[in-house]
This record gives sequence, C-alpha cells and structure tokens, in this order.
Amino acid sequence: MRFLLLTTALLSIAACHEAAQQQPSANESAAGQAAGEGIKGVHRDHKGIPAPAVAFTDLDGKPAKLADFKGKPLLVNLWASWCAPCVKELPTLDRLARTGKVQVLAVSQDDGPHASVVAFLQVHKIATLEPYQDAKMGLSGALGPDTVLPTSILYDSSGKEVWRYVGDLDWTTPQASKLLAEAS
Repeated sequence: MRFLLLTTALLSIAACHEAAQQQPSANESAAGQAAGEGIKGVHRDHKGIPAPAVAFTDLDGKPAKLADFKGKPLLVNLWASWCAPCVKELPTLDRLARTGKVQVLAVSQDDGPHASVVAFLQVHKIATLEPYQDAKMGLSGALGPDTVLPTSILYDSSGKEVWRYVGDLDWTTPQASKLLAEAS
C-alpha cells in the first residue's frame, strides 16, 4: 500500500513539473517563445476578460464565487498539495496576504475531503490564507485548457483579468510587487 501511495505521489509531482516545462502554445507571448522560457511567466492574452462565474468551496464548505471578492484587486492562486512548486509558493502567498496590499485567494484543486485541505495548510503553517477548495476543478477548467498548476491570476477591482502568472513565484519580491501594482 505504501509503495502505491509513494508511486502515485511521485507520478503526480512529475506530472506537475512536466506541465510547467511544456513548450509555449500558439497564443503565448512571442517574447517568451523567443527566450525559450516555455509557458512559465506572465501572460496577458486574457486581459480584460471577466472572472469566471464558477462556484468553489469556502472555508465553511459553502459555495463561493470570484464575484464575491469584487471591489479590491484579487490575486487568485490555483494550487494542489501534490504539486511541489505550489507548496513552495504557498508561504510567500501567505506573507503577501498578511500585507493587505491585495486580496489573496488560494484555491486548492485537491479532490479529497475539505478537511484535508484545512489540515494541509495547518501542517505547513499557512495561517492567513483560508482553505478554499475547488475539488471539481471548475475554476481551472473555466480558465482554459492550458491552465497548469500553479497558476495565479490577478483581477482588478471590477473583476476583470489583468494577467496570469504560470509557475511558482516568490510573491514577496520587488518583481511581484511591480506586477501586483498593475491592478491599481
């Protein structure tokens, strides 16, 4: 049984890493293609599109939608406990959330029980981010077939997309601050 669990975990991590290393699609920036950066980085090809109206689960297990967070810029991060880059990024998202500069909504794509997302965040000492979950992966599906984990989407105060960041990022860096300032 342990071997099966270990094998599943390793395959999941490899798939997450492989997805982050894919070659750019036709709609991705020419600059990123020329630099050979793959899909990791900032993408602006969905700029101005309203946030999807897909429901996910809030900290109490009740339905929530991105529209519930309109009025202030919102950084939505799609992550999963089995995705190593996602887990690496979570503490920096937690620190960003503490600053209050932008609303931060980290939405787990794990399909297990909601209590497992709560426990995962507690074990990793993620104190500010709330345990939102999208077990049916409706958000990632609504954001497009090229959505990989981790992906973060910045929405302006009216709920329109500013950009997407594919891959993990230290959200406490000057680079991240500059990107987040675009929603002001």
